[in-house]
Amino acid sequence: MNELYYYILVSGTTKGVWNNMKIICSKEDLVNGVQIVSKAVPSNTTMSILECILIRAEDNMIKLTANDMELGIETEIPGTIEQPGIVALESKMLVEVVRKLPNADITIETDDNYQTRFKYDTLKFDLNGKSGEDFSYLPDIERNEAIMVSAFTMKEIIRQTIFSIGVNESNKIMTGVHMVIKNDQLKVTTLDGHRISIRRVLLKNIYNEKEVIIPGKTLSEISKILPTDAEKDVSIFLTNSHVLFEFDNTIIVSRLIEGNYFSVDKMMSSDYETKVTMSKKDLYDCIDRSMLFSKEGNKKPVVINLTDNVMEIKVDSPLGKMDEEIEVTKQGKDIKIGFNPKFLLDALKVIDEENIDVYFVNPKAPCYIKDENDKYTYLILPVNLS
Repeated sequence: MNELYYYILVSGTTKGVWNNMKIICSKEDLVNGVQIVSKAVPSNTTMSILECILIRAEDNMIKLTANDMELGIETEIPGTIEQPGIVALESKMLVEVVRKLPNADITIETDDNYQTRFKYDTLKFDLNGKSGEDFSYLPDIERNEAIMVSAFTMKEIIRQTIFSIGVNESNKIMTGVHMVIKNDQLKVTTLDGHRISIRRVLLKNIYNEKEVIIPGKTLSEISKILPTDAEKDVSIFLTNSHVLFEFDNTIIVSRLIEGNYFSVDKMMSSDYETKVTMSKKDLYDCIDRSMLFSKEGNKKPVVINLTDNVMEIKVDSPLGKMDEEIEVTKQGKDIKIGFNPKFLLDALKVIDEENIDVYFVNPKAPCYIKDENDKYTYLILPVNLS
């Protein structure tokens, strides 16, 4: 047990513990670290300590931590510790100060009253700090079995599913991302009542079956700081109440959403009456153009009319009209069906393949965009044209 933690445990306070911290680190590393952890600072809270970022220098490590009690982030930055210590600084001001610092090595010092000085040459910034006595540290998570996913794959999974989580807090389950690990398969599902997104990936190893609901906010913030290097891995640890992500020198801990996820498999159907194969870009560009006539207050559905090997796309609103035809390969019956164009665009935007398969059941049933290898499935409910 290090000296700082021993003192805190015995005295029950951080006051007087290594107040005169002195560390030296580069502006670049400091900015990067502050930007990473600031994503866990709540935007609205009655607890002022949660508006802070904790700087802790000990055991040859400089750690920055933020925690909103649901999501906590801790990252380590390189630097020199001339005097260990701990201080909590208001996040918004800290972010602004470190951005304005010159691109050089910065000295950070605290005094007995937690006033913290950032200095370089003749420049000095003084911030009023807090003891960090009431700061909530990240929960201690058991790391029994690490689920390994490449950082690039994890970033892609989030990008390809996060857009269809629910935003209504009255249904907490919908605001989460359903993650199921079974053998060497990872399945991620989101839904918002109008659409469903499913992404499946093959893992490097075989794991015991696990099923959790991760807050969408957690994965959204993770995606912003994940490295894009396909060679780097993310370690994921799951407990009954928390999930922990670890990569580079960063740890992210989040509470899980309690409850049972929706029986999505029962909502899906393998039956269809019409299958269309077409260029994704052609459909995306056409739907994108139709959005010109679906502004706020004039949200009109885009109408798809399939006949022979032609897909006609029409929109008619108080702002104007559009009518366009796309060549497709059609199997099955002709069909006329309407959709919210944004829901179609959101799905098309995250599909990387040049050509897509779209399945239709009937004008009142969802359409499916999915690939033959079952890597992704996007279900979109239609709009009643009558």
